[in-house]
Amino acid sequence: MSSLYIKNRLALIDYTSKYFDNFEELLNSDEFHFFMDSFLKDLKKKHHDLYDWVLDGKSLAEAIDSLTIKAKLLFALDVEDIRSIRKEETPRYLALVESAYHYWRNLHRFSVTFSHHQEGVLLSSFLSYDRRYNDLIIGFYRTIQEKLQCSKNSVYRQLQAGTNGSLLLCYNVLGFKGEYSKLNGIPVIQKVLLRSPIIIHLKHNKRIGTFEETNDNPIKQDLDLYNFFCYPCMVGDSYTLVFFHKDYTASAIGLANLFEFADFSKINRKPDCIVLFGVDDQKDETVFYYDEENDIQIGKISRQPIIEYFGYFKKMMLTLHNLNSIKRGRIPIHGAMINMHLKDGRKKGVVLMGDSGAGKSETIDALSKLSEEIEYQEIIFDDMGAMYQNDKGEIVAVGTETGAFVRLDDLDSASSYKDLDRSIFFNPESPKNARVITPVSSYDAIMKENKVDIFLYANNYTDIMGLNIMDDVEAFKATCKEGIRYAMGTTGEIGISKTYYANPFGPMQKQEESDKIIDELYSHFNENKLKYGELYTHLSLPNKDEGLTTAAKRLLELIEND
Repeated sequence: MSSLYIKNRLALIDYTSKYFDNFEELLNSDEFHFFMDSFLKDLKKKHHDLYDWVLDGKSLAEAIDSLTIKAKLLFALDVEDIRSIRKEETPRYLALVESAYHYWRNLHRFSVTFSHHQEGVLLSSFLSYDRRYNDLIIGFYRTIQEKLQCSKNSVYRQLQAGTNGSLLLCYNVLGFKGEYSKLNGIPVIQKVLLRSPIIIHLKHNKRIGTFEETNDNPIKQDLDLYNFFCYPCMVGDSYTLVFFHKDYTASAIGLANLFEFADFSKINRKPDCIVLFGVDDQKDETVFYYDEENDIQIGKISRQPIIEYFGYFKKMMLTLHNLNSIKRGRIPIHGAMINMHLKDGRKKGVVLMGDSGAGKSETIDALSKLSEEIEYQEIIFDDMGAMYQNDKGEIVAVGTETGAFVRLDDLDSASSYKDLDRSIFFNPESPKNARVITPVSSYDAIMKENKVDIFLYANNYTDIMGLNIMDDVEAFKATCKEGIRYAMGTTGEIGISKTYYANPFGPMQKQEESDKIIDELYSHFNENKLKYGELYTHLSLPNKDEGLTTAAKRLLELIEND
């Protein structure tokens, strides 16, 4: 991997290969020439007049050499000397500098540092490398800009001009045997630095299709994994290794806000799940396989432009974890759970179930604004969890994610930006399915057994207001299994659709096994005095704001009067 890698809107800077300490080293580097080549090719498409002025009959390489010499002169000369240089061309040079700076900042920029030992690079050094690089880039831009305009700026914006984030990776830490040993050479992420908020702009912002089971172990395929990184994490209690092609780093960085980073001291233990993401196998597959002999769930997603959408990472990881949950007798819940802590000391566990766009997160958001009786609400999961009956006979649930991957479209601005400083935004300018990933819970909180007191199916298509508490568990079970919703177009579907148990990520693929778990679990609802029914969110209807507010009010009354 070269020191600077630019492809599409991604830029990877390898500090291990080459690191610049000053402006002179930067200007004299092949990396600066490579950046200017990439920038000018982009400028040709967006500002042809400025591009023609730069070239002025020269070849691209000659033009870059000429600009580099001018930049060196600017650093060498003082302001008085610069005043005598063809003042009529200064506005164009300034426009060129601003265009280059804008092009650089609009790349998704991530630095990588490699080590062959876990203690090879101290954390303090890792952090200082990136901080100094940021200072170098912003200082480089300001020096050229201020010398061209022959004056100091009045306003200084402390932008993250260097990188959006940084990865510290370690070689030779995986200890696979046999056919899995091909994974051992892939560097494993040890530390992640995020310069949040991070804004990622991708061409694709929705997931289509489903994940299908295959009879062929993807690990046994002829895999080219030379340009892959490994992200170790916990998806619920499933230890998961995500191997992704470096071209998808901008999306993969979102994992740091969503899943608990795995304890690096335990990296050598057998994983429960393995994800191969962006495999260049000339196929168009999103498949999973269970290696029974080694007890490992394996997912593979073929390299395709559309998979850059973060949902492909998230949903494949959740699918593999859910398959593990089903094997253990737990039913995965596509929904959200909150513990409502009331001021009188009571706690109520509320689970809202429904497929994408049903209004689960929006209802939780609306609840937080309504009552003075609520001390605080604790989010256990915001997309996927699992329910089961514990050894005490209680109906309980656990979560999977420490963060939330939420649509901006259906949240008010106060909620969308309340954790702006820690968030990662995906396509916030998009009118449909703009998303944000924000950390919301601790790993300990989502993994403890949380008693379920209220279990509601989120109905986003019926014009009934409020909620309906049912007393027929068989009827409620049928509603849940039918999994009806009005699809909002966030997954390639639009209109009324049905998905088994509202969960295409495990239960749909394993319906026979899931049926047995559901039938047994629901038979204990009444003896546990668990309240169940439908919550009418109206999220697909014109009066969604009124519907959501009414649903949240009725739910709040149920919680307070229970």
